[in-house]
Amino acid sequence: MTGLLPCPIVILTGAGVSKESGLDTFRDRDGVWARVRLEDVATPEGFARDPALVQAFYNDRRRGLLDPSCLPNPAHEALARLEREWPDEVLIVTQNIDDLHERAGSRQLIHMHGELTKARCLDCGAVLDWRADLGESDGCPACATVGTLRPHIVWFGEIPLEMERIQDALSTCGLFLSIGTSGNVYPAAGFVRQARFEGAAHTVELNLEPSLGATLFEESLYGPASEVVPAYVERLLGAVAGR
Repeated sequence: MTGLLPCPIVILTGAGVSKESGLDTFRDRDGVWARVRLEDVATPEGFARDPALVQAFYNDRRRGLLDPSCLPNPAHEALARLEREWPDEVLIVTQNIDDLHERAGSRQLIHMHGELTKARCLDCGAVLDWRADLGESDGCPACATVGTLRPHIVWFGEIPLEMERIQDALSTCGLFLSIGTSGNVYPAAGFVRQARFEGAAHTVELNLEPSLGATLFEESLYGPASEVVPAYVERLLGAVAGR
């Protein structure tokens, strides 16, 4: 590891990072998609068929996120510390739609799948901070049109956000960390291959258990995110201090 330092770091985070803060994962056996059909609530077609159902689904998730008991856990806090103390660039690319990274203090952050605390207007395209329930009777504060607001979420069949910036970062980073992700949702599942073989980065998986792409990583550490992430960050920062 010493030979990598200092270098730009790209960190991909998934649902396993936020699970220990009390938020549901999507693909676990007891996850969201085991209880709700993704075709109904996470596609443009589902929204067109039944917008009230989709709004209710995300309203419930937003209320859960904003509950006072839902707080950043040690994994979020460790990544924020890494950004503050690392002598080169640190970019978090998260598949999560929660704001726990921000609340922990991370600032260099891309929400590739959107954000639960934002709404987007289908008429004018405005993206708005939105922490209340969202419904068909709400008007867009930017253009005053009623009934055109949807959750600012990337649904299945839509293109993830800021892909060009992500691709650029992957091609130039020296260290790629994948944390708490299943490795079966593209394009994120392909990031390790790009970082390792196109950008020549050292690749590390920090996860509860091996992901579907575990063999692509050169290094791995398995266990709860609140334990393995702080331990690995401490190791990185210790290597910096020892130079």
